[in-house]
Amino acid sequence: MAQPLAERLRPRSLDDYIGQKHLVGKGAVLRRMIDAGRISSFILWGPPGVGKTTLAQIIANKLETPFYTLSAVSSGVKDVRDVIDKAKSNRFFSQSSPILFIDEIHRFSKSQQDSLLGAVEQGTVTLIGATTENPSFEVIRPLLSRCQLYVLKSLEKEDLLELLHRAVTQDAILKEKHIELKETEAMLRYSGGDARKLLNILELVVGADNEDPVVITNEKVVDRLQQNPLAYDKDGEMHYDIISAFIKSIRGSDPDGAIYWLARMIEGGEDPAFIARRLVISASEDIGLANPNAMLLANACFDTLMKVGWPEGRIPLAEVTIYLATSPKSNSAYRAINDALQLVRETGNLPVPLHLRNAPTKLMKQLGYSDGYKYAHDYKDNFVKQQFLPDELKTNSIWRPQSNPAEAKLKERMIQLWGDRYND
Repeated sequence: MAQPLAERLRPRSLDDYIGQKHLVGKGAVLRRMIDAGRISSFILWGPPGVGKTTLAQIIANKLETPFYTLSAVSSGVKDVRDVIDKAKSNRFFSQSSPILFIDEIHRFSKSQQDSLLGAVEQGTVTLIGATTENPSFEVIRPLLSRCQLYVLKSLEKEDLLELLHRAVTQDAILKEKHIELKETEAMLRYSGGDARKLLNILELVVGADNEDPVVITNEKVVDRLQQNPLAYDKDGEMHYDIISAFIKSIRGSDPDGAIYWLARMIEGGEDPAFIARRLVISASEDIGLANPNAMLLANACFDTLMKVGWPEGRIPLAEVTIYLATSPKSNSAYRAINDALQLVRETGNLPVPLHLRNAPTKLMKQLGYSDGYKYAHDYKDNFVKQQFLPDELKTNSIWRPQSNPAEAKLKERMIQLWGDRYND
């Protein structure tokens, strides 16, 4: 049985490698290390089908060093330790450290990643990890700090066309079929910059055509595939990119952009509950006190979605998305809690002023706990000036109202109560 086309065309050297010129092109960082014959541990981060595994294999062939492969899907801590033991044995017979390639390293648990630390730090192995997920979230910090990070990009149109031409002219099986690439737009669109997917599509279309020559057209590709052409992976990097665009469109008060990215997520099969949660966060982080009703509507949207289900749930999602995008914006609450947290980290556990402390026992009362506290409801307008911050911070101002009608009213009230403290 013949190997899949993607495997038959897998490059064996950097000269045959397509794409990622910023890493392996002439004079690029990885190319220089490989040519010098010595590499340090690194992680390759990029979408599927852009050459992460291929690049690791090319490096191992070029350096002529022992090469071990583990898949995070099927390997455990014991497998990691076994490979490290083998690498220690082989270290004596090679100038370069054996290479340990871990595909989908983001799927490794913390304990599995911990088991790699010593070997990487001591140079027992040179680690090459591959991941489609953001390493900042998925790889433990000690391991990430011991590795360089290189970002691989989706293949560009020129790269994909070069790959197609190579497939129909150089592959031993396809070049016998006299293939004419009359139209390529559909194949490129369906591939989403994924070389493996592109070659699979080509192989599928050619395999279903008994004509000679085989003429590739957009209509023929669409007819053969009959699938959603959107390059959206709700478990991959595209997931983070599109939700980022969605939130930033709301924050930027662009309802058209926000509703477009919402549609992209819905059409791509995103979890509706995930979208609803992000709307709740946006309502508090980006709209905040400028329109407190935004939080109420976002929560109501979440509840409604749970009650009505799908596909009707798209309607409240759309309603709240547009409402948030068109609302006035304020992040004063978001900034206030962040500034307060930073203040706590800088000043530590400052003592609570005695008059604010609870005094449930006689001893506490004798020590002055609660002494001097003024009960606000005993005073006109339910307010009386007193100190609520620790002594060292009593002149600090943390919440800073922003310029919008709702907060202008809050600021006016604070100035009436506290005077210059809230008067910028």
